[in-house]
Parts: sequence; C-alpha cells; structure tokens
Amino acid sequence: MSDDNADLTSLATQTRDIYERNADKFVAQRSKSNIEATWLDRFLGLLPPAPAILDMGCGAGLPIAAHLLNQGAQVTGIDASPKLIAMAQQNLPQGSWHLADMRAMDMPEKFDGIVGWNSFFHLTKTEQRTLLPQLAAHLKPKGALLLTVGPQEGEVVGQVGDDPIYHASLSPGEYKDRLAACHMSVVDFVPEDPDCFGLTLLLAQKR
Repeated sequence: MSDDNADLTSLATQTRDIYERNADKFVAQRSKSNIEATWLDRFLGLLPPAPAILDMGCGAGLPIAAHLLNQGAQVTGIDASPKLIAMAQQNLPQGSWHLADMRAMDMPEKFDGIVGWNSFFHLTKTEQRTLLPQLAAHLKPKGALLLTVGPQEGEVVGQVGDDPIYHASLSPGEYKDRLAACHMSVVDFVPEDPDCFGLTLLLAQKR
C-alpha cells in the first residue's frame, strides 16, 4: 500500500472524531440558505403524506431535518457525534435523535424515505457497497433514497472545520447496478449540481 493510500485509509477511520472535534465550527460554517430544499422537495414528492424519514448523519438537524419536519415529515435522525446529536435534540425537539453509526443499520423500523446528505460519502467504497442493500431493506415499498455522492469513482479529501476529512464514491454505473440488485431504480443523478453547492445528487426509489 502506498503512503497516500495508507493516509486515506487512516483518515477514513477518523470521521466521527473529526466532526466531534469540530462540531461548533461545523455548525457555525454550515450554510443556512436552504438551497437543498429543491432536492428535498423532489424527494418528498415521491413519498406519502407525513412520511417517516431516516436522516443518516443528521448533524445538528439544520437545515436538512428542519426542512423535512417543516414539510410534515416524521424525522428520525442518527449521527455518530454526541455533540451534534445533542445540538439536534436542542434545535428540533420534535424530531427523534439517536447516537448511532450508519454502518450499523440494526434499527427495527422501516421508513418511507432515507436521506444521507453530506454523510454517506464519508464511508469507504467497501462500506458503501455493504450499506446500500441495508438501506433498501429499511425502506418500505416505493420508498425513496436521497444521497450525496461523487461524480465518479474515487477517493478525495475535503475539510470540516480545521481538519481534512475523507470522502469516497462509486461510479454512477455501479450505484445504478447495485441499487437495481436491491429492487431500486435511479430517478435522477446530477453530477456537481451548480444549483446546489456543486454537490452530486443521487435520487432513487424502491420498486
């Protein structure tokens, strides 16, 4: 393994600690513009009224979970950072917030929708491949999945607060094939959406 690969492998294990260490700065720097609303509303448009939604990597709940709650959703949020979960509980007491790692999807509930906004892409490619079938299994029939991923397969380093942080993505084709194997269809895939902070969005629905 090259030094670069070793560094990435090490960085991939530090995501929880990085968010915990930078929780206050992350929340302060997080855009409050709610540009994400367009995608969130498309996602909600696939779901029944008052849907049950799982927000994976919910952070402090703002602005993603707040928008979903404001649109009448019932939101359950999980995050691996105790500080961020405490903030979500304070910010949005009407939600249900739990300290948990998305890689351990042992929740008994099934959801109408699952969101992994700026969270799923912190998992390694292997972890993503393992988690996708678990997400599909936690969706009700015709349930929807909204993820931020990368425009192409690879690993990159971003930043949260004062620290570098790991990101990874499968290829668009692999996402499509793996979701198809879970009886899900890609509704839309937009690489580096110029109208949403340049994020790459994947929206899929269970058949």
